[in-house]
Amino acid sequence: MSSYDADTLYSLLPAIFRIRDAEQGGALKALVSVLAEQAEVVAENLDQLYDDQFIETCAPWVTSYIGDLIGHQPLHAVAPQIGSPRAEVANTIAYRRRKGTAAVLEQLARDVTGWDARVIEFFQLLATTQYMNHLRPGNLATPDLRNRTELRLLATPFTTTTRTLEVRRIEPTRGKYNIPNVGVFLWRLGAYSLTRSPAVPFAGDPIRYHFHPAGIDSPLFRFPEAEAEITHLATPRNVPTPLDPHLLAGALRDDYGAGKSLLIETAAVDGGKLDPAQPVTAIAVKDIEVCDLRDLLDAAGDVVVDGQGNALWSNTPAPAGKVRADPVLGRLAFDADPGRMVLVTFRYGFSAAMGGGEYERAANFELALPTQKVTMPQTIGGALLAVIATGDDGAVEVGDTGRYPETLSTQLGAGQRVELRGGNENRPTLELSGEWVVDGLEQSELTLDGLLVIGGPLRVTGKLRRLHIRHCTFVPGSARDQTDEVLPSIIVETPDTALVIEQSIVGALRVIGDAETTVRSCIVDAGAMDAIAYTGPGAEAVGGALTLEETTVIGQVRAGRLPLASNTLFLARRAPADPPESAPVFVVRRQQGCVRFSYVPLGSQTPQRHRCQPATPEDDVRVKPQFTSLRYGDPGYGQLSHRTPMEIRGGASDEAEMGAFHDLFQPQRETNLRVRLAEYLRFGLEAGIFYVS
Repeated sequence: MSSYDADTLYSLLPAIFRIRDAEQGGALKALVSVLAEQAEVVAENLDQLYDDQFIETCAPWVTSYIGDLIGHQPLHAVAPQIGSPRAEVANTIAYRRRKGTAAVLEQLARDVTGWDARVIEFFQLLATTQYMNHLRPGNLATPDLRNRTELRLLATPFTTTTRTLEVRRIEPTRGKYNIPNVGVFLWRLGAYSLTRSPAVPFAGDPIRYHFHPAGIDSPLFRFPEAEAEITHLATPRNVPTPLDPHLLAGALRDDYGAGKSLLIETAAVDGGKLDPAQPVTAIAVKDIEVCDLRDLLDAAGDVVVDGQGNALWSNTPAPAGKVRADPVLGRLAFDADPGRMVLVTFRYGFSAAMGGGEYERAANFELALPTQKVTMPQTIGGALLAVIATGDDGAVEVGDTGRYPETLSTQLGAGQRVELRGGNENRPTLELSGEWVVDGLEQSELTLDGLLVIGGPLRVTGKLRRLHIRHCTFVPGSARDQTDEVLPSIIVETPDTALVIEQSIVGALRVIGDAETTVRSCIVDAGAMDAIAYTGPGAEAVGGALTLEETTVIGQVRAGRLPLASNTLFLARRAPADPPESAPVFVVRRQQGCVRFSYVPLGSQTPQRHRCQPATPEDDVRVKPQFTSLRYGDPGYGQLSHRTPMEIRGGASDEAEMGAFHDLFQPQRETNLRVRLAEYLRFGLEAGIFYVS
């Protein structure tokens, strides 16, 4: 109890005063309560003044003043991944005691960019003549061809092979190996987890599987281990790198098992579905073989296929009692039909927490809605029907990273709000056997959150007022008709529907002319730049009003109106069959709306543009965006290459990059690092920044 509370102060008064006050209605006690309240305010203020003397306990506004006392230079604090100013000010003294060392430069790089880093002092990798008073037995002019580990690390930041002198400067990243040069290597990709995700049989074969829930080739990544000490330099185990098959095979126990980079389990099934009553069994590490499972080629270099036209894999089936895994392609092969469901826990590489994923999303949930939980082997369709049948608002939450083959048809009641979401830190896969028709009466709303959707498209009919999609992945190109033609991911046929898509990856969109679509921080991928990414359904020539913010659109756009396109990349071109007068981006009503700080291909017909690229026809080739990959499933999918000119990488309204990964603020992170390098680099040394991923 505080010494300034009302009862304590009142008890200090003489008893005669307290007795008379009680007889007269307690006016004195009420006065003491007011005085006690103000005394507590003063006491709290005094306590805070004391706390404000220390960076660990001070108020947020005080951190800049304490930083100024020690000469701390503030940085861009534009992304949540970048460390807080409080932590950086607190660590400044410790950093300065180690100023100029590789360890502190590496720690600073992680702190101010939020990326994993590795620092190399290139003078240690110079091939030099030996000095007899300072022998360096490891400083060899030629690599040891018998050391497989060193050969696998030869072109990475972890190589120990020496090189000859290189006199080009390191700051423009042209030269490396010189005495004053220090290299800072950064990993922009993160390693995101999938836990107990059902592996996908390849072409229905019960022996061969894909790790990726969409049944595609995708490399597996290492789970990076945190470094315990500031003096520790990063090793391959401390950064999110793809699993190397040779290194993995040599130290499989380090990366295989619960809580590690890779785990393969089997579960009993009942009627083709997971049997939750039976325990899950892990494949022992001694039964795992790291192997090359690429497509089998004949002497002419063509893929060998079976009688059904499916590709055959090399090194399959596995030897008796063994399971073969290929971390490069994300493939898995058994010796025979396991007769059980195969569950895989692994990591995949990606740039950001976008689309469905096992990352923090709880802040988006509508927690006030009554929620029905679903886990395998229950069905999403059954839970949706149960919630909708109540006639009230409700939510269906999927509590695992399972796979749900469903045939869905959803009809919402008037004014009903329904949310279908993956549980926090879960990413369920919704496998549609056909078209998912969502029908709603007046003022009804459907929200999808945290799902990976493959198979048929989602079609909106009736009078649904709003379809909100956030943190979802509608795998581009996965929806196909009987002729194997690619279908759009989402089709809106209702004029009163507002389609809102946020932090998601989707395929092509087909939206009726009277509807409105808003897309924020997304990738809209039609599969090719000459395909149609946005237009109207059926025979409609154009789609409804389209608003784009911080989005990458792969494919042509046909919209009736474009109220706003901001910080957006339009990757579109005319198809060979298109007439010469057609436009990659075509908007009918160009007297309304604005396109700002975006890349728009030449020949596009849009509303008024402001600070867009290319600024002139002569700049078209020079400023064209370049990407690490535009194939869904690749770790660098949608990521701007570092070769992209600064007009694109720093051309957004706030000097961040244009496109879906705008909110990563990568130019600002690099600026933060350059500021700190100038402060902490020893005199005479020069640093270069290199992006590994």
